[in-house]
Amino acid sequence: MTLPRTAEQIRLDATTARKEDWKNWGPYLSERAWGTVREDYSPHGSAWEYFPHDHARSRVYRWNEDGLAGICDRGQITCFALALWNGRDPILKERLFGLTGNEGNHGEDVKEYYFYLDSTPTHSYMKMVYKYPHAEYPYSQLLEANRNRSRDLPEFELMDTGVFSENRYFDVTVEYAKAEQNDLLIKITVDNRGPEAAQLHVLPTLWFRNTWSWGLSGPPKPVLKAIDASTVQAQHQSLPDRFLYCEGTPGLLFTENETNYERLFGGENRTPYVKDSINDAVVHNQWHRVNPKRMGTKCAAHYRLEVPARGQAVVRMRLAEAHHRKPFAVFEEILRQRLHEADEFYAATQPAELTNDEKNVQRQAFAGLLWTKQWFHYDVDQWLHGDPASSPPPAERLAGRNSEWQHMHCSDVISMPDKWEYPWFAAWDLAFHCVPLALIDPEFAKRQLILMLREWYMHPNGQIPAYEWVFSDVNPPVHAWAAWRVYKIEKKMRGVGDTDFLEKVFHKLIINFTWWVNRKDQSGKNVFQGGFLGMDNIGVFDRSRPLPTGGHLEQTDGTSWMGMYCLNLMVIALELARTKRAYEDVATKFFEHFMYIAQAMNNIGGEGIELWSEKDQFFYDVLQIPGQHPYKLRIKSMVGLIPLLAIETIHPELLEQLPSFKRRMDWFLSNKPEMAKLVSRWNVHGAGQRHLMALLRGHRMKRVLKHMLDETKFLSPGGIRALSREHAEKPYVFRVGGEEFRVDYEPGDSRTGIFGGNSNWRGPVWMPVNYLIIESLQKFHYYFSDDFLVEYPTGSGHMMTLWDISMELSRRLTGIFTRNAEGRRLVYGNCETFQKDPHWRDHILFYEYFHGDTGQGLGASHQTGWTALVAKLLQQQGEYRAWTRQRTVSDAPRTSDQIVSPAE
Repeated sequence: MTLPRTAEQIRLDATTARKEDWKNWGPYLSERAWGTVREDYSPHGSAWEYFPHDHARSRVYRWNEDGLAGICDRGQITCFALALWNGRDPILKERLFGLTGNEGNHGEDVKEYYFYLDSTPTHSYMKMVYKYPHAEYPYSQLLEANRNRSRDLPEFELMDTGVFSENRYFDVTVEYAKAEQNDLLIKITVDNRGPEAAQLHVLPTLWFRNTWSWGLSGPPKPVLKAIDASTVQAQHQSLPDRFLYCEGTPGLLFTENETNYERLFGGENRTPYVKDSINDAVVHNQWHRVNPKRMGTKCAAHYRLEVPARGQAVVRMRLAEAHHRKPFAVFEEILRQRLHEADEFYAATQPAELTNDEKNVQRQAFAGLLWTKQWFHYDVDQWLHGDPASSPPPAERLAGRNSEWQHMHCSDVISMPDKWEYPWFAAWDLAFHCVPLALIDPEFAKRQLILMLREWYMHPNGQIPAYEWVFSDVNPPVHAWAAWRVYKIEKKMRGVGDTDFLEKVFHKLIINFTWWVNRKDQSGKNVFQGGFLGMDNIGVFDRSRPLPTGGHLEQTDGTSWMGMYCLNLMVIALELARTKRAYEDVATKFFEHFMYIAQAMNNIGGEGIELWSEKDQFFYDVLQIPGQHPYKLRIKSMVGLIPLLAIETIHPELLEQLPSFKRRMDWFLSNKPEMAKLVSRWNVHGAGQRHLMALLRGHRMKRVLKHMLDETKFLSPGGIRALSREHAEKPYVFRVGGEEFRVDYEPGDSRTGIFGGNSNWRGPVWMPVNYLIIESLQKFHYYFSDDFLVEYPTGSGHMMTLWDISMELSRRLTGIFTRNAEGRRLVYGNCETFQKDPHWRDHILFYEYFHGDTGQGLGASHQTGWTALVAKLLQQQGEYRAWTRQRTVSDAPRTSDQIVSPAE
């Protein structure tokens, strides 16, 4: 199979070959730069308080810029974004507003409605919509209402304020289309959804990121200047001149991207024209605040629109390197052509068997992934020690956050979890992002995975940086899994695998694997402790902090992740060994290491820790306190399901190709009879033996599935819960030192303060681990085939193959977003506006996680990062439908060899 030669694919290929650079401009501008670690120069890391939203309009950012519906070049030198004013707000709407981690009753949360609707991988066409009320935006009401709510109450949302009643709001749709690589058409369409005419000030804004105020060597200060009534020239010494063409005759307002020290700190400004001068001119009628010479480093075109009731107004602009005498002559034709090409690209990508609604969900998932790219800039050494032109940072910083990561120097376009709530990379999130990204831009997916392993990211000791707040935190080791999946997806698409990529990541992953083995196996018995491992409050204790009991936890999930890691590295080594036999030795190493982990997990010969409970038929964490008997923490949680993820099958054909690996594996299994019992084998039509390597095999796997597929326990309408529902009536309680620790079933927002309370693993559904479970079931089916049946749901008496169960789980997950028989989407719960209003109901939000009983979206509302895995699930469902329609009676019985799996 080869990739379709659409116009967009041709652009992608030219960019990959570095013949052209269609990705130089993109949506790389953050939705929030305030309240981030990079901008925090406080003594003790109070990032939210040091640089709050109230400072953002007046204070220059040191590391990154932000804006509404914004774009920038790859180095974020030149930025463009939207500013709006409805005539009532106290400030311009230049950026999205939300509550900080300390202001929300469930942690930080954006309080705006905006939707990423479309994007091609090269960003040749992009579209998003922002919903802006006619009434004054309720900043204070949102703050006060949430501040006064307990954790037992839901968040107070913007919809709850009533500002959207009677449809009194604007839909502001922003479209970008590239006429050429560095020639961008910008169309801003304002739809007044209300019953009366309303005025809107639209201020498209162009500015330079401030690189000149820090005392660093570099180009001199750039300049923006008006060259006529509707054209701005952008001059930067290191870039070609650019021109912003504005249709019509808007007022051109100029100022400097400089801090307003007078407003913020009572100091003296370096210039009378500062970052918030345009805000003061438009909102407060202080026109003397903008530069009458019409030049500066920040400018806005000021359009005053009177939009009729249920009417529309349009603003058109063009940002280009070339001089255009008639910049808008063929504007609409180019815009239509780029949209047509986007449609053509996705028509070639999406399975025809998907419904229109499913295609809409999938395309918006891709759009969210692509819009959520961000240029991420962070030189940790520079940040710790300060800039030459600035006061030295507090001394406490040198021993504080990220001080041991001084080698890190980030200046890259990275796939982010969410450009407002998580405007920084997170390593295990990014691994999941790359799987759906590989469907539309495998080259970008591969480069993202390689980036995290580069020497200016990976620690010299081998640790992969976790995320900006604490680079040293420990995330599940899923990087090898993602690299293998991306490799397999591209191999299927192109017909040939990129073994250079696979080899490159493999060598770095061996270093990371060694870090895990040396740092996270305290007892030396192949049972691992990894901190909270991304599943924030799932345990009875905060697993990233010293335990109140002393001692340490032997973690079922930590050990299982490492078993999965071994198998991932083994299959990569086996793939590389097909052409380079030296990798057979390395594959043997990971095979044997997995066997020792499996031995420890199953406590063969008393060599490990008793993580399995024969009584409960489930895995638990074990508390180890010196001088005391190990204590099982009997919590039925996702922790006990993670062992399902460590599974691979070795096909006899592969063993015949790799005799050295086969010989060593056979020797090991012959000489370790107790451990040999951990590998299942059966003959395949006389072709040899197929080997199943898994932490859970037939009997125990069925026992765990009995819990997992029980609708009174783990199985919910939207997928597998992170905590069994049985804890609703039977909370887990642990008492020590007169203090009580407990885990209750919490299907919605977190009611605990662990990790800020902004995410919850005590009952909701999380997309990434559900995806891995689905994939594992399909791998089990590949080995056991259709003869192996499991009851689904538990207690129903209905027996199904593991493949069919995986597809049922997949449909539950995609069913969170697609319309059900009643025309409703589970993700939107009881919000009738989102369910029924034609201007809302087909715009999809991809939340961080989902209510364990209803499927309603919770947490960050734009975490299209790992929640975009729904796009991969839909892709598989469509391909499976096509396969079932095409197969004939002679194809039966169905086997996994014939079916496209998530891994393929």
